[in-house]
Amino acid sequence: METRLLELLVCPVTKGPLQLDRERQELVSRSARLAYPIRDGIPILLENEARALSDEELGL
Repeated sequence: METRLLELLVCPVTKGPLQLDRERQELVSRSARLAYPIRDGIPILLENEARALSDEELGL
């Protein structure tokens, strides 16, 4: 995923920044505690498609 595109994308729930998890192919919103999948290079920024993040994954 292009760095420039990542700079433009925000979490649809909180409007906050997203972090790329290359290993899992996800965009992570720490404030919303959600991870949005990237499928075939396309970020799926739908809340119902996102995976909830645990305290452990967030480092809490």
